[in-house]
Amino acid sequence: KEERIVVLETENAVLHLKLAEYQGLAGRSTKEVLQLYAAHGQQMKLQQSSVVTQLHEAIKKRLKQDLKSLHSFALELSKDFQRQSKTCLYQVLAAVHGIQLQNEAMRMFQIKVFDLEQSLQEVTERYEKEKQKRKALHNSLVELRGNIRVHCRIRPLLPFDDAAGHSVSQDRQRNFPEKVAYAADDETVLVKCSRPGHASVNKTFQFERVYNDLESQEAVFADVAPLLTSLLDGYNVCIMAYGQTGSGKTYTMLGPQLEGNLAFSIEEESELGIIPRATQEVFRLISEKPPGSYWVEVSVVEVYNNEIFDLLAKDSYGKVFGVKRDVVTTREGKSDVPLLTHETVENASEFLHLVNKGLQLRVTHPTLVHAHSSRSHLVVTLTITTVVFGDNFGTLWEDEQTSQRLNKEASCTFPQKMRDNKSTSSSRPSSPVHLEATEKIKQVKTRLQLVDLAGSECVGMSGVTGAALRETSFINRSLSALADVLGAIAEQRAHVPYRNSKLTHLLQDSVGGDAKLLVMLCISPGQKYLTESMQSLGFGTRARQVQRGQVKKKNFPLPSKAK
Repeated sequence: KEERIVVLETENAVLHLKLAEYQGLAGRSTKEVLQLYAAHGQQMKLQQSSVVTQLHEAIKKRLKQDLKSLHSFALELSKDFQRQSKTCLYQVLAAVHGIQLQNEAMRMFQIKVFDLEQSLQEVTERYEKEKQKRKALHNSLVELRGNIRVHCRIRPLLPFDDAAGHSVSQDRQRNFPEKVAYAADDETVLVKCSRPGHASVNKTFQFERVYNDLESQEAVFADVAPLLTSLLDGYNVCIMAYGQTGSGKTYTMLGPQLEGNLAFSIEEESELGIIPRATQEVFRLISEKPPGSYWVEVSVVEVYNNEIFDLLAKDSYGKVFGVKRDVVTTREGKSDVPLLTHETVENASEFLHLVNKGLQLRVTHPTLVHAHSSRSHLVVTLTITTVVFGDNFGTLWEDEQTSQRLNKEASCTFPQKMRDNKSTSSSRPSSPVHLEATEKIKQVKTRLQLVDLAGSECVGMSGVTGAALRETSFINRSLSALADVLGAIAEQRAHVPYRNSKLTHLLQDSVGGDAKLLVMLCISPGQKYLTESMQSLGFGTRARQVQRGQVKKKNFPLPSKAK
């Protein structure tokens, strides 16, 4: 056992030696591994650093190439920019020079334009002066010859021109019929006459004044207003509207008349026709005269089927209804309507109220041409009575006391309505001076007749039958009689057929030369109404040629020297 223990201890010692040897080897191996790892890491670092270096070199080389190319491009760009800037600078300098030249030319043109404008203004002023002189001379010539003034108004195209009064679609309303009548200027009407298979022919008609389809009611009345001044100067005046049905006569004379509402509205100044405007102007002129020196009476009649009806006549209950009247010729050769109702009015509102009552009785009937066609001739007459003294006429209005004395002394000759309005004035002096002055008071009557003639009709176009056809026959016959009268006066025949129609008999004084007469032609511009428009223009042309002699003026007492 001891020997075994010795052997085992010897083996253990040997094993410890081997273990120590192996541990030394392991330690050396570990160091070698660490060295290998370190060498490998260094090698990897060397490899990486070489790749980075290569990349860096490559990038550096590429950057150098790019910088060179960019530098060369920048140089080229700079050179190109310099060339372009120089070119632009030259262009700017050239443009500035051109603008300077243009400014100089513009200044020269402005100077020339200014000179031309001044010359044009001077020529225009001279033209207007010469035009006014020509117009004044023409009016003087018209008055000396007794010619009839003829104005022509062309209404605008309306939807019913295309559909003869029936309802039309919106597409058809946009496409109005062809316009053939134009206002070439303020004195000339141009009509394009064309027939199938023939060349178009332009015809012109000359009148004192021509209104196009854009001119307002105010512009129409502006040329009528001077006649109203003549009314207070002692002349009778007559204004009548002539034309086919639907051509705008009633609109021109009265203004817009809506169905079921014939009332006038003074507030709608822009749409008022000649009749209400003329009345306002007459009362305005009267307001400038001494109080009590004028009063106005109105009568409204219609000529229907060649019969005269008083539209202001009243029954026993005071209700207005149309009464048939007759027209006669007095010993002096003047036309007169016995028992005709004359209503005294003091302002335009009272006048319009009475005319509105009369219009409510006026006969109208729808036709294919016009939905509210007037079937009668309307005659509105304003009779202005002027109260004047004989010997004191020249100094009558010089002081207020004399004016008041005239009011009191003339009140005995006024209608009952005027006397009632002046009942508050003091009693008249009962002295010999009063009796002497009363004997010298004179009344001078002047008349303003405003006539809205019924429109001439083509039966085939209007489509009327029965009673309306009979009305059309009377209308056309009365207008034909009016044309015959004007023709007889123009030819200076010994006999003028006034009595062929109640219309011409009623208007005998106005048409025959006792009044300043203005005919307002109203025509439709559409191709559809060319025949009727030509007939109306022909009537106006013949009316202009009528020479009736100088219109007579009512004799006012001549002023005498104050004693």
